[in-house]
Amino acid sequence: MRRKLVFAAAFVIAILPAQAEDDAALIGELMAFHGSKAIVEAMTTHCYENTGLDGAYTEAAANWYLRNISYLDLADRVINRLGGGAEGQQEAAEIYGGSQIMSAYNQAGDKTVFCRTFLEQVENGLLDIDKQLPEILKRAQEISAS
Repeated sequence: MRRKLVFAAAFVIAILPAQAEDDAALIGELMAFHGSKAIVEAMTTHCYENTGLDGAYTEAAANWYLRNISYLDLADRVINRLGGGAEGQQEAAEIYGGSQIMSAYNQAGDKTVFCRTFLEQVENGLLDIDKQLPEILKRAQEISAS
C-alpha cells in the first residue's frame, strides 16, 4: 500500500509542472478572446471617425458584443478557475489585437474598402469568437462543464 502511495505521489509531482504549463498556455489562448474584442472596438472607432462612413459601425460593434459576451464571460471564468492570468496579461492581449488590426489597416491601399469589408465581416459574424477561435472555445466549454 505504501509503495502505491509513493508511486502515486511521484506521478502527481511529475504531472503538475506539465499541467501548469498547459494551464498557462490555455490562459494565454483565452486572452485572445479579449484581443478579438479589442480588434472590433478599435476598428469600429477608427473607421467611424476617420473614414467618414456611417454609424453602422457602432451598431455592428454592439451586436458583435451581444453575440460574444457569453464567450468573453466564459473565458474569464475559465481563466479564474485555472488560477488567473498574469498581471497585465489581458491588457497586453487587447493591445496586441488592436495593434494587429491597425497595422493591417495602415497597410491597406484603400482605407474605405478595408473599413467596409471589416464592417461586413462584423455584421456577418465572421469575426465572432466562435468562428475565429473555435478550438479554444471548445476547450473552455469543456473545462467549464467539468
